Amino acid sequence: MSYVKSLTCKECGQNYEAKAYHVCEFCFGPLEVSYDYDAISRSISRESIASGPLSIWRYRDLLPVEGSDYVSLGAGFTPLVRAERLGRALGLDDLWIKNDTLNPTGSFKDRVVSVALTRARELGLKVAACASTGNLANSVAAHAAWANMDSYVFVPANLERAKIITTAIYGGNLIAIDGNYDDVNRLCAEIASEVPDWAFVNVNVRTYYSEGSKTLAFEVAEQLGWQSPDHVVVPVASGSQLTKIHKGFNELYRVGLLDKEPKVRISGAQAAGCSPVASAFDQGVDVIRPVKPDTIAKSLAIGNPADGYYALDIVRKTGGAFGSVSDDEILDGIRLLARTEGIFAETAGGVTIATLAKLVKAGVVQKGEKTVAYVTGNGLKTVEALAPTTGPTITVGPSLDGFFDFLNSQRRSSK
Repeated sequence: MSYVKSLTCKECGQNYEAKAYHVCEFCFGPLEVSYDYDAISRSISRESIASGPLSIWRYRDLLPVEGSDYVSLGAGFTPLVRAERLGRALGLDDLWIKNDTLNPTGSFKDRVVSVALTRARELGLKVAACASTGNLANSVAAHAAWANMDSYVFVPANLERAKIITTAIYGGNLIAIDGNYDDVNRLCAEIASEVPDWAFVNVNVRTYYSEGSKTLAFEVAEQLGWQSPDHVVVPVASGSQLTKIHKGFNELYRVGLLDKEPKVRISGAQAAGCSPVASAFDQGVDVIRPVKPDTIAKSLAIGNPADGYYALDIVRKTGGAFGSVSDDEILDGIRLLARTEGIFAETAGGVTIATLAKLVKAGVVQKGEKTVAYVTGNGLKTVEALAPTTGPTITVGPSLDGFFDFLNSQRRSSK
């Protein structure tokens, strides 16, 4: 049973049947899934969720699917880690890390792809496709392989080598484009119009795909004992994830799973080399001006973010802020998280942690707030960014004398 009522234009309110539509025919605004929340509230409970699978599909009633034939590698229900050591380093009393590095292909994209391809199969679409900065490519290729679907994945040719290999290994079609992500995305939009029977997860089935990010809010609330946090910090590429986390917390209250209306302050994190939304926030304007990305955080390198305006609006309305950080600060953020909490994040995670540090110093994130930082991808995907500055402490010969000379020098220097 599906609780989806329609797809609704976020701009003009026009309603559409729940098919493979993603933009309004009247005003070209983006479409949003609308649900029958009254019916959901009668069927869902904390107990029914607790008895469900340890994956995103424990929240099936709040996701846009009809059946239970899921395209799933087991994404979701990743750890929510109490980050006491990192909190002390930053001056926060109640900091948590949502560690999505432990999803099947190493990023949160497994959540959105599982939802998108499940719905795509229900709509009769046989081919999985996407435009990607890497993590989505990995996930689409892996889920398509599991589901025995053909796949066509389009990426910038200068993508990190690890992400190229960990996409190609699944055996689908990997097409490298000589251009940046915005060039790739434009091409995919054109291809999607020519082959409407393909499921481009972030084009013609984007409306369903984006709903998977709500599970990042659902899980945090459940893992906090069915409470919402005070503040969350979210990395921003297209802006979709941030908007859906906001939607997710509000949906939980609307269907009776939260006792108190959530008052979550939401802040966004971007790399300085691709920070069109953070720049608009700093300038106090509503227009998101496209930029040409130039950052090591390639998974966030979307110069013309589709949901940037909506992310900006939510951050302002909730009393959060946007921050942007340099490439050096990104690397420092990766190291700080690894050395305090033992979590190795990709460059996007470095953006989140470095931005969190800046927002604490600016007084935006407050010492006593229950704060959740979303770390959305595994560091093994972006080792190239760290390679020039990370390596052995020292190289010594295979002898006790060589090692103890080093050890004694360390002890002397620590006195």
